[in-house]
Order: sequence, then C-alpha cells, then structure tokens
Amino acid sequence: MTSAGEKWTADYVAAWRSNDPEQIGALFSANGRYLTNPDSDPRVGRDAIVAGWLEDLDEPGSWTFEWSILREDAGWFLVQGRTEYPAERDYLNLWIVQLDEHGQAEEFTEWYMPRPHDS
Repeated sequence: MTSAGEKWTADYVAAWRSNDPEQIGALFSANGRYLTNPDSDPRVGRDAIVAGWLEDLDEPGSWTFEWSILREDAGWFLVQGRTEYPAERDYLNLWIVQLDEHGQAEEFTEWYMPRPHDS
C-alpha cells in the first residue's frame, strides 16, 4: 500500500519532470508555503509557488532523483533524496513536508547539500 508521503513525492517528481503548472499547483494547498531552503523567505500560496517553480525550473532530462521516505507520521513526512545533474553537480536532499487533509502540502522545506560530482 502506498502511503500519503510516497504518493505526494511521486506526484512531485512527475511535476518536476513535466513542469506542468497544473501538476505543480495540485501538490500544494491554496495557502501552502514552499521554502527552497530553511532560511529562505517562503513562497506563499499556490500561485506564488507555481510561479517560483517555473522561474527556477529544471529542464526535463537534465537531472535524476532517487528518494526514500525516512519517516512518516500523521500529516507530515521526511524524504531523503539525491539529485544528480550530470552536466553540473550532485545534491543530497532532505525534504520536510506537512500535508493537509486532502493530501496537499501545507508546508514544504527543502534542505540540500552539494556533493562532489561523480564522473
């Protein structure tokens, strides 16, 4: 059985691959908060999240992402991942996601650390 965190993360990766505004928007609640890192000002609201995503988008096929759920409790989960950009560098990722009762993110915070690029 797929957990809420697994479903949301798979949907996030699908939206990341497509950069489709409707797919992106469907991930977040109307008043969701998206922090691109823990110290950033959040993008607040679905429209701002979609606009920010499209401004900073990754081109399809320019990256790979492997992930697993580290912990999931009622309404929140942690994702550990590794993003590889073959033309650039790699990142280790930790996502903290809080979902509402509809399975949309109320808050998303991304932590990432650049790693040496494997050649």
